[in-house]
Amino acid sequence: MQIPQLSIAYYGDDFTGSTDALEFLSRAGLNTILFFEVPSVEKLQQYPQLQAIGIAGRTRALGVEAMQKELAPAFEALAQLPLKHVHYKVCSTFDSSPIIGNIGLVLELGLAQFKNQWTPILVAAPSLGRYSVFGNLFARMGIGSDGQIYRLDRHPSMSKHPVTPADEADLRLHLGRQTSVEIGLLDILQVEANNLAKAHTEQISAGKKALFIDSINEDHLLTIGEFLEEKAQEQSNILFSIGSSGIEMALGSYWNQQGVFSPKNTWQPLAKVDALLVISGSCSPVTSAQIDWAKQHDFIEIIIDAPLIAQEELSENILQSYINQAISYIENGKSVMIHTQGGSQESIPLSSEKLGTALGLIAKKVIESTHLTRLLIAGGDTSSYAARALEIEALEMIAPVVKGAPLCQVYSNNEAINGLEVNVKGGQVGAANYFGLVRGDLA
Repeated sequence: MQIPQLSIAYYGDDFTGSTDALEFLSRAGLNTILFFEVPSVEKLQQYPQLQAIGIAGRTRALGVEAMQKELAPAFEALAQLPLKHVHYKVCSTFDSSPIIGNIGLVLELGLAQFKNQWTPILVAAPSLGRYSVFGNLFARMGIGSDGQIYRLDRHPSMSKHPVTPADEADLRLHLGRQTSVEIGLLDILQVEANNLAKAHTEQISAGKKALFIDSINEDHLLTIGEFLEEKAQEQSNILFSIGSSGIEMALGSYWNQQGVFSPKNTWQPLAKVDALLVISGSCSPVTSAQIDWAKQHDFIEIIIDAPLIAQEELSENILQSYINQAISYIENGKSVMIHTQGGSQESIPLSSEKLGTALGLIAKKVIESTHLTRLLIAGGDTSSYAARALEIEALEMIAPVVKGAPLCQVYSNNEAINGLEVNVKGGQVGAANYFGLVRGDLA
């Protein structure tokens, strides 16, 4: 059996962002599966229909040494696959710092592994409310909402992020704190004039090895997609890029225009379920508002004692009371949300790894006991650890919910988890009624 011919592979810096990219490739008509490890040749041969793959990583929440240990072998493995594009997928608010989730390190590793002369960086994702103008990033308050748009360093949520607060909206300055690589920009006027090839040549001649690309609308993404595809075709090596799911949107838009792939517009309906389980490690005010809405609409709230869990070794005994409560409510047809601190932004003395793992273990035991069919995971930093604790091996999109957060079907060796429907959302995603939407209240 041969390895499927893949158009693109992406490595997501967290689970929520990975399902975001999964959605836009799937919408563009590419048969795409999201894995949790770079699949072996033997694994890929089991999916001959594949045209794109994703890897759900967790580097957004890791320090520099741990990131390098995880990314170097992953990039090396991806470089061996039959590809033209490899994308390191970051959050559309460019969450990172010199200490945690360092994207400068990613840039350096990518340049070394893929031997490119330069790396394109596209952070804007207009359909998600993320816009880049003259190198400065702007973000809507909430994805899938009609919230106000703020410059990133004045964003009510991102400027107060508990791990990587945004204090600089100029992406060149922000990334410049994380690397010594020369950084340039293909600005909004050059994108609007479709003058990217000339501007690119000038920037590379000036010694720039990383180029941010501005965008504020879908037409810009089409222009950028054509530019990226042309640059990939011009070189013998894989083109390595960094950015939000704007990369998938841009390339998908261009591939659709050229007839390489046909967009998929028909999906299974989002059916209503009797009970939904929500696990949330998000401290975002957007998620907090969703929790408040859910409490008023027949969701039962279970708040876990994060400081207590932080002091103990994780075990089923520590988590059993939460598991028992959730099982009891779900067996009585109630939807349940399990979270910390009532969704507030108070600092919680608990690592993303420990919190995510605890939430995932609770969810796994509840699902094994109740045969629940749908799960919602909220929180970017914690989601990757929760998914691993749930023994998720891979996912495939089965229905849209809001852009950037699709409903997926799980592949797992655990029979209780295999076939589970899961929706994964970042802290900024969704309107106040989001939990009800995922439960299928509007079906």
